[in-house]
This record gives sequence, C-alpha cells and structure tokens, in this order.
Amino acid sequence: MHEFTVWSPAASRVMLHLPGLDRREPMRPAAGGWWRVSVPDAGDGTDYAFAVDGGPPRPDPRSPWQPAGVHGPSRVFDTARHTWSDAGWPGRSALGSVFYELHIGTFTPEGTLDAAAGHLAHLVDLGVEMVELLPVAAFPGPRGWGYDGVDLYAVHEPYGGPAALQRFVDAAHAHGLAVCLDVVYNHLGPDGNYLSEFGPYFTGAHDTPWGEAVNLDRDGADGVRRWLIDNALRWFSDFHVDCLRLDAVHALVDDSSRPVLTDLSDEVAQLSARLGRPLSLVAESDLNDPTMIEPTATGGSGMTAQWDDDVHHALHALLTGERHGYYADFGSTAVLARVLTEAFRHAGDYSSFRGRHWGHPIDPARHAGHRFVVALQNHDQIGNRATGDRLTVKLSPGRLAAGAALLLTSAYTPMLFMGEEWGAKSPWQFFTSYDNPELAEAVRKGRRAEFAAHGWREDDVPDPQDPATRERSVLDWSELERVDPAAGGRELDHARLLRWYRDLIALRHREPDLRADDLREVRVEFGERWVIVHRGSFTVVVNLGIEDAVLPVPAGSSLELGWGELEPSRGGGEDADLLAPTGAAVRVGPDSVAVLRVSGQPVAGSGRAREL
Repeated sequence: MHEFTVWSPAASRVMLHLPGLDRREPMRPAAGGWWRVSVPDAGDGTDYAFAVDGGPPRPDPRSPWQPAGVHGPSRVFDTARHTWSDAGWPGRSALGSVFYELHIGTFTPEGTLDAAAGHLAHLVDLGVEMVELLPVAAFPGPRGWGYDGVDLYAVHEPYGGPAALQRFVDAAHAHGLAVCLDVVYNHLGPDGNYLSEFGPYFTGAHDTPWGEAVNLDRDGADGVRRWLIDNALRWFSDFHVDCLRLDAVHALVDDSSRPVLTDLSDEVAQLSARLGRPLSLVAESDLNDPTMIEPTATGGSGMTAQWDDDVHHALHALLTGERHGYYADFGSTAVLARVLTEAFRHAGDYSSFRGRHWGHPIDPARHAGHRFVVALQNHDQIGNRATGDRLTVKLSPGRLAAGAALLLTSAYTPMLFMGEEWGAKSPWQFFTSYDNPELAEAVRKGRRAEFAAHGWREDDVPDPQDPATRERSVLDWSELERVDPAAGGRELDHARLLRWYRDLIALRHREPDLRADDLREVRVEFGERWVIVHRGSFTVVVNLGIEDAVLPVPAGSSLELGWGELEPSRGGGEDADLLAPTGAAVRVGPDSVAVLRVSGQPVAGSGRAREL
C-alpha cells in the first residue's frame, strides 16, 4: 500500500499514472490544495507520474527518485529500507570544522557516490571533519555541476540515486566524518522544470539572474515555502546529513513579514532537538551582513554560519596579483590584515565592482570567527574562471604553502576544495550535458561571449557540452603516487604539499589557541609584501616578496612548521629549531612561511591590524 500525494492548488482534476502497472487512478482533492490516492499494490520501486487537468504526465515535484532522468516518471523510494549503522554517531556542528568540498561527478573517474566513499580514509588522514557535497539533486543529462537541478527531492541517478547517498552518509559517519549537502533553493534549471504546471512555484513579481523568482511571498507562497523547508528536513531526517549549505540565499527574494530562512532555521533547530544531534545551516550570501548569523529571536536569519568570500578574494588577489573584476578592491597586505580580523573587506564602505557602498560591519564580541566559512579555493572561484585553472598553475609551491598556512591557522571555519591538499593540477571546468540542442548551444555561446568580453579567445574557452571538458576536470589521484626526485624550488612536490596540509590541520586540531574563534584575540602586523599573524601562543610569518625579509618575532619563538628559506638565530635550514631571543628578528626568504610557537605568555591580541 502506498499513498500518493501532490500539491496542485488550482487544479480541477489530477490523474495518477502508473506506467509499470499499466493503469491510471483519479486522485481526490484534500485540504490545502493537496490531492491524494492510495494504491494497494504500489510501494518501493513503483514508477508514477501526475497529469494535471488533462496535461501530459509529469514527475512528482517531490519525486524521491528519477531513474530515467528528469523527464521520465518518478519512482517510489522507501527511505526506511536502509539499515543504518550510525546509531552511535553524535553529530558534528559546522562551527570550526575543517570542510572539504567535493563534486561527486569529478572526485573519481567513476563519478559515483560509492566510488567517492572509497576515498573517505584519505580525508580522515588529512584531518577533514565535514565533507561537503556539491548538489546531488537530479539535473538534466548525466554530467554537470548540479546547480541546475530540477527534482530537488531526488538524487542524481548517474551518481547512484538515493540509496547511494544513504550508503555514503553511513560510511562517512563510520569514518567519523560529518556530511554537508549543497542545496539550491534560489532557482531551478531550465530543462525538466515542470513545477509551474502544478502550482505557483514562481513569481514574476521579482527578478533574478535566472528569470522568475521562486515564489516565497505572493499568492500560494505557503505551499512553496513548505516544499523548500520539507526538503531540508528530509535530508536531515531520512538521509542523516549533518549540514546544509544553502546556495546564494541573497537570491531568495522574500518580502514576507517572516522570511523563509527564519522559518527554516527555527524548524531545523526543532528537528535537531528531537534527533539529539547538531544540525547546521551554512548560507552562501553576497550581502556581507552579519544578521545572517544572528538568532531569529533577535531578528536574524539564524544561520549557523555563512560563507565569507572576502577572505578568499583577499588571499587570492594578494597571492596571484590579479586585480580584475571583484578583485579590484583586494590584493594588499592591509586588506588581508583587515579580513583576518574583521571578516569583511566591504563592511559599509565603497565597492568599486558593485559601484556602491556595500555590507555591514561585524561585532567581534557577538560574531565569532567560526561563524564564517572561508577558503583559499572553492568550486565557484575555480570553475567560474575561463579555463577552470587552479592556483597550482599560477603560484609557486611556497605561495601555495603560505596560503594554506594563513587559511588553516585563521580564526575562521576553513574549507578546502578537492585536490587542493596535494596541489592537483587538473582544472575544474564548467561542463554540462543538455539533451536540448538549443539550450546546449545557448550555454556554449553564452559562456564564450562572457569571457570574450574579458579578452579571451573563443577557442580558449572549453566547450561545456564536450565530454572531454568533464574528463579534464576529474581528479588525478595518481599524482599522489608519483615521486619526482628533481622536484624542488618552484617545481611542486605533491607529497610534500600534502604533508604540509596534514601538519597544519593536525596542529589546528590539537592546539586550543588555533581552535579559538575570538576575533578580538587576533593581531596582524604587515608590510608591503609580508604579514605576521599572532594567535595566542602562535605566530605565523609570511614573506611574499622577491627578496629576503628580516621580520620581528616574539621572544622565545620556536619553529613549529616551516616552508622555504628560514634563517634562525642559530643554525639554519627549514627544519632547524628557531629560537628568537628578546628583540631578535627572523630572516625569511621569498615565498616562505613559518608557523612559530611562542613560549611563555601568549601574544596578546587586539583584534586589529597594524602596519609596521
């Protein structure tokens, strides 16, 4: 016995199609715009679709399974059939966890959840605590990023479908890893989106970069809001995920008296209390507004944390020298010092990229560092480049090491992008596999036109529809097995970089001063090409200049971790003990970094940056 339900408030009749049983069943109207019918011989594995007012059969807006793709029938999936082995899993908050962002379709050559699970031990060894999966909701075609999903309750079949996601989460918990799922509620893809045939899921009252906005505040919005919130609760309850990353919440245009994010936050908190484990919501927001992470009781959105792209931009622009687009207001050591202590570069001041004043300042007394998720690289900042090139192809090994040290010793919640830890050289490019030839050509031309405006030749921009574009983007795990005895200087040694990441993360895990997130206790000193960050009993010294720099360090400093040319006050070499007597300085070579432990009293923080 299975009861089929669908929300279609304006329909005069709805027919259930059961292609596998070769029959149709009229549905009964119920309260709130719902339609229902029970079928005795239906259950897990039954294919079905709904036809509204004599229209063609369409997938369920809450379809749990789309084995034949986004245009095919839905299939019943009984989430209770999985036997979970994570009864002892205590859960893990997003706050302060080391995140690792990965895309199922390119994390392994197979591109499946089961294949990805085979690499969980690598993540444990690295020190990762939260695995963030890019969107897995069903999208058109076998290949893509997943941000054009149209069946938000289903799991993309080429990834393994819904049962594979349950297996992945169960395996992650067995390894001590939490799982964060990237969900996209601000828009749906252009192909296979049949929601408007069922009800007022979209409204022309608001405009978004993707067309009509999801209807969160006009007639019928209650049913749409319920559709979104129930989706989030389902991932937590039926798939045991620990965290949701909400894509571009600034595009959730919502003028209602109680925004949908507020309702979502409160209901997730209630579910967390019932389940007895932490459940986190991490918002991607372009607003630079700390009310995103303030409690709903005081008018905030109640998000556990939010992405902070300003930290990425400050690191990227300083390390690479790029100043185009939104990097225009970044790139100096002064800006890096500011974001390491104040979270935002734009906090009410002028943004040249936007052509207006932007953002709001945080209050370090109320807004802890762990509330901000920061990255040196992520899917957006790599994949939205013309050729999807990683920092690996632009930076020396020393600069990669310096960026990692600044990220992983910060007071924020750090996130890595798959392969970053060993300096993967494979690009991560934008790719699609639309069956609709007109849509495919529009995406191809649009991508090339976008970058042509920035000086790129059309032939240099990969064709998103070419299967080779996805193939180039697959991680090359064999890089970890290659030994190049000639590697050194500016030639990247993958194994050495991996050790550096592991050592930094291990240091962060075991040292309370590096796990702390009080931004008032972070002090940054800087010159034109060097930065010194003080965090409790640790000092991080970075020289990005082309010449040696003699930099002041606290008395009693000893070398904990180092990369490059470091000259201690006695001895020498990167592995030497570095002791600095009172008033001493350390000579740091170009593109070199030292993580120092300060004996005696911790270096007092002031929550501010200071130029020397």
